[in-house]
Amino acid sequence: MNRPSTSERVPVTPRGQRTRQKLLKAAEAVFGDKGYERASIADLTRKASVALGTFYVYFPDKQSIFVEVVDELGARLRRLIAESTAACTTRLEVEREGLRAFFEFVRQHPNLYRVVRQAEFVDADCYRRYYDRFAKGYVRGLTQAMDKGEVRRMDPEALAYCLMGIGDFLGMRWVLWEEDPGLERVLDTAMALLSHGLPSHLQAVPPPSRPAAKPSKPTPPKPSPRRPSRGPRS
Repeated sequence: MNRPSTSERVPVTPRGQRTRQKLLKAAEAVFGDKGYERASIADLTRKASVALGTFYVYFPDKQSIFVEVVDELGARLRRLIAESTAACTTRLEVEREGLRAFFEFVRQHPNLYRVVRQAEFVDADCYRRYYDRFAKGYVRGLTQAMDKGEVRRMDPEALAYCLMGIGDFLGMRWVLWEEDPGLERVLDTAMALLSHGLPSHLQAVPPPSRPAAKPSKPTPPKPSPRRPSRGPRS
């Protein structure tokens, strides 16, 4: 189903832009804390400290602002990673600094996981768009690294989703679930894994050969039991 467009409601004045951002920030917090179904527009405006009627100046309904929150979170995350990796000279450096930037973003937006995962049930197109847009830039960077010989030639989209999965679970475990000041250890481990899986010169290691089984000796037949002898008949 097509949702009402919010493009015509984007404010042009600085004051209007600030109010819209306050609503988006409040929505991120409320949807993360209460969940989409339980959250109301009144909850959002109360959190943003704006009048209830002000909401409809910028958004037609609750689902529209939810989709905007997910889209904006994705755009901000991609922008932060791009800025954080701009000075990197190798693909492994890009992976490390990009992962570090993702950890920082999760720290700043603890509701990221909850909000994005709700999108699967609120707006499936929005949910897929969040990952598709992220993967698109990832594929482009990996393809360039393959052309330079930094990364083995393989399916760049499949590889992009593999690496996205690594980052997603590491961020969930060591930032969202339990804040860990020693994230360098986590980054070191991830880079050790990638450094053995990405370089173009790495050759697949064949599995160790198993020694040939020794032929088994034939089992001699068991002697049949001797019947007890009987004396001569009388």
